[in-house]
Amino acid sequence: MTTVDASDPTHYPSARALLLAEPELVGGARRTALAALTDRWLASLLAAAGAPERVALVAVGGYGRGELSPRSDLDLLLLHDGAPVATLAERLWYPVWDSGVALDHSVRKLSEARAVAAADLKAQLGLLDARHVAGDPEVTAWLRSAARADWRAGAAKRLPELRELGAERAERHGELAFLLEPDLKEARGGLRDVVALDAIAASWLADAPREGLADARQRLSDVRDALHLSTGRATERLALQDQDQVAAALGVLDADTLLRQVYQAARTVAYAGDVTWRAVDRVLAARQTRGRRPFAFPFTGAGRSSGAVGRGVVARRPLAEGVVEQDGEAVLAQGARPAADPVLVLRAAAAAAQAGLVVSHATVRRLAAECRPLPVPWPDEARELLVTLLGAGEACVPVWEALEAQGLITRLLPDWERVRWRPQRNAVHVWTVDRHLVETAVRAAAMTRRVARPDLLLVAALLHDLGKGWPGDHSEAGEVIVRDVAARMGFDQDDTESLALLVRHHLTLVETATRRDPDDPATVDLIAKTVGTARHLELLHALTEADATATGPAAWSTWRASLVAGLVERVAAVLGGGAAPGGVAPGVFTGGGGRGGGEGGGHGRVTWTPA
Repeated sequence: MTTVDASDPTHYPSARALLLAEPELVGGARRTALAALTDRWLASLLAAAGAPERVALVAVGGYGRGELSPRSDLDLLLLHDGAPVATLAERLWYPVWDSGVALDHSVRKLSEARAVAAADLKAQLGLLDARHVAGDPEVTAWLRSAARADWRAGAAKRLPELRELGAERAERHGELAFLLEPDLKEARGGLRDVVALDAIAASWLADAPREGLADARQRLSDVRDALHLSTGRATERLALQDQDQVAAALGVLDADTLLRQVYQAARTVAYAGDVTWRAVDRVLAARQTRGRRPFAFPFTGAGRSSGAVGRGVVARRPLAEGVVEQDGEAVLAQGARPAADPVLVLRAAAAAAQAGLVVSHATVRRLAAECRPLPVPWPDEARELLVTLLGAGEACVPVWEALEAQGLITRLLPDWERVRWRPQRNAVHVWTVDRHLVETAVRAAAMTRRVARPDLLLVAALLHDLGKGWPGDHSEAGEVIVRDVAARMGFDQDDTESLALLVRHHLTLVETATRRDPDDPATVDLIAKTVGTARHLELLHALTEADATATGPAAWSTWRASLVAGLVERVAAVLGGGAAPGGVAPGVFTGGGGRGGGEGGGHGRVTWTPA
């Protein structure tokens, strides 16, 4: 690599440009090299400015972590013990401004730095990454030691503030793993959340699960660097018009592949955050109740319990065979043997979702490490537990994410891999394909009382877009895929055909109702012949609504609902042997195969017993 003397302020911009243009220097190595080059330059500036003793130049924030992105600010603190430094500061800052590098600077005494950190959470977070650049290293060492001691001492107060800060960012910037134009830094699952995890670890109260976290951090940082270099701007938003160029710069196949990698990294970070914050909550709650004698329910063979227990005994509540609740999470019972119980993954997941809990991180890891694959076809219990999990509605989502984080979903459903993290380049969609499928099942769980076969509705909701990512029409591809998946799950031939029909025609009702005349007898007859039975019609109607409402607010409206409901009513009349009623009536379908009482929320355990 060509070298230029960066100690000369007039040479630093050239040296920096050469470093960034070096083709063999990429990723973390480039960020580290850029930070080192900048360190040498700033050290020379401080020496030339005539810094007295007990003065130090300290890098904080991102620069303090020793990795500098191409367009990142230089976050610098000129630290002193009370010596006059105004002239020194001017001699230091002006060459930096003249170089064109963005600068975020402050000049403070040691006591002032601590006081500012005590009053400003963001300033305190920056000091956690304080790193010596030049001057008196003892001054920097004192600051680092004091900043970390202050952080640990105030963790019980500061961590809830940090959590609230993250929630506010997520509200403003959304969830990185599902955005077509994500903010790589500020969105939930982005680089700010990685910094928050480091801060939690520095408090000594909890630490994040480390599997995949370093790779996720590096991937997001690499994409951010490529975005800076491609656009020439200090932007954090991966805009649509920049994605092809960024993908090419990173040697990634295309923009969709780039987004899938970004989404995967974001979900890793977000899941690590969820696990870590739950651990923080437990520690803080334990501190508040320290000294109180716990009341617990020791497990007995009959599944009942009584009496208080002494210190050191962990309270556990049985949830299902091999699964108990502990500290607000579902965990494996002491006698559980995952290696001998392949259904245990789904049993733990269903029990957790039904109880409104998550499966603990340690439990999911153990299940992933020890459970054998389900036999094919699945046992009846496994299929029923999947339906129960999906039937829990919103409570299913965090449980599903925990299984997903350890690769257990693709182990259960190998075809899931093609839709995993897959973006949908349509403004109507607010989710990736895989999350849309889960959200559709959540919506369907609120409609199970409308249909005679809630199990088929929920499974169809989960599988209806599995054809995306395959060539051709995704509904046609999905029909082929779902026949195989349903057979592996142990559905009989009739139910497999029903699921295939639902997947093949999950768009048929809304497309027909909005593109053709629903009053036309030919239209009604076409749909009647397509669905064949009243049972299929009611299932398809519920699936249509669940799919549309899970797509996004622009995909479903009162008008669309009215058109679809009117068409369904007319088709139901024909299938029932009568004439189609005139007009298009608003409302939900009320006829056909044994529908239960009205629409409601997730109605608990969903089971189906054949007559």
